[in-house]
Amino acid sequence: MERSLRNVLVVSFGFLLLFTAYGGLQSLQSSLYSEEGLGVTALSTLYGGMLLSSMFLPPLLIQRLGCKGTILLSMCGYVAFSVGNFFASWYTLIPTSILLGLGAAPLWSAQCTYLTVMGNTHAEKVGKRGKDVVNQYFGIFFLIFQSSGVWGNLISSLVFGQTPSQETIPEEQLASCGASDCVMATATTNSTQRPSQQLVYTLLGIYTGSGVLAVLMIAAFLEPIRDVQRQSGGEKQSPPFWSTLLSTFKLYRDKRLCLLILLPLYSGLQQGFLSGEYTRSYVTCALGIRFVGYVMICFSAADALCSVLYGKVSQYTGRAALYVLGAVTQLSCMIALLLWRPRADQLVVFFVFSGLWGVADAVWQTQNNALYGVLFEKSKEAAFANYRLGEALGFVAAFGYSTFLCVHVKLYILLGVLSLTMAAYGIVECVESKSTTRPWDPGQANLTEDKEAQTKM
Repeated sequence: MERSLRNVLVVSFGFLLLFTAYGGLQSLQSSLYSEEGLGVTALSTLYGGMLLSSMFLPPLLIQRLGCKGTILLSMCGYVAFSVGNFFASWYTLIPTSILLGLGAAPLWSAQCTYLTVMGNTHAEKVGKRGKDVVNQYFGIFFLIFQSSGVWGNLISSLVFGQTPSQETIPEEQLASCGASDCVMATATTNSTQRPSQQLVYTLLGIYTGSGVLAVLMIAAFLEPIRDVQRQSGGEKQSPPFWSTLLSTFKLYRDKRLCLLILLPLYSGLQQGFLSGEYTRSYVTCALGIRFVGYVMICFSAADALCSVLYGKVSQYTGRAALYVLGAVTQLSCMIALLLWRPRADQLVVFFVFSGLWGVADAVWQTQNNALYGVLFEKSKEAAFANYRLGEALGFVAAFGYSTFLCVHVKLYILLGVLSLTMAAYGIVECVESKSTTRPWDPGQANLTEDKEAQTKM
């Protein structure tokens, strides 16, 4: 097997194992620990830590440890969060959430940098366009990665499915489900009661083991990116400490980044809504916690399949068409969720919404990462750090206002941010396409270098 592809697969399956555990836990936090809003507070704290780490840590850690070392160190924070859930309380979930958050931004920045370098290196060898190979590698990664949601949620559904059937949910509770929900975030109802402690421990044991396997796989099989750099011309002299530390903010001199930062911000908001509000105020409220896993499987499956599909078709349709598809799909879902009153006898509808949400989320996950990788090819670490900074800010906002805003207000916020995001992206698209000296083909490194040089002047 070709070396670059082998490394892409190692990263992909490592993330599959890690996020099989974390993805399942995230989907259950708001329902499993609903008392006093512990679950959503832990998630908000987690992404607050990610927000802080996005400002400084990714370029610094990647420069000092390399991509492989950064991935390994960051993965340990995810394992610690799984262990913290064994003794769930304010004194265990909050500290481990902070630890995970601090490692999340470096983890994703290192992963994006690794795939981008591998894609561009392979493209040079075979004579292909860099952006096409990078898109393909991100498509492969997200096909495997997004399936982690299938396995993680399937495990939770099978484990919690052993819980005795619950009583029929009363009409009074159904009346407050969906967009009209204003109390579910901190209230404990019959449908959100935690399963037996034995089942919870069984689930957490499986998740922790999956995380440990991920760390071992990356440590044993992933080729360090520094080895690739040495083979292609030697190591560069390390830049000064503060230059590396502040490179994340220096990139904001590029006006394109100032506009595109709305893309990861919206990505975080819409993911936060799905895992925090949809699972709790729609699925758990109307069906019960045992259905959360099954509904999220539909989301993850659609996300995974569309991720690899978009990686292929973007070569022919262009990136803009996919962004329009994602925006229209989620816009339609938001309007429908505002009008829909969920009931237990409408089981199929719950899966339709989660599936369509996955179709749109695949656009943000694959195209956003590829866009940042090719537009800021000379400042990859800082660019991906800014991406995670914006996404973390979206998550913090989504989980932060989760406990005191009604669901319909959150949907209106999503609608407004989505509109602004697409307008900002459209401006960047138009400016790039109308440029006479730099046509819209960000996969060409020399063109990117010209733009970066202009930015620094």
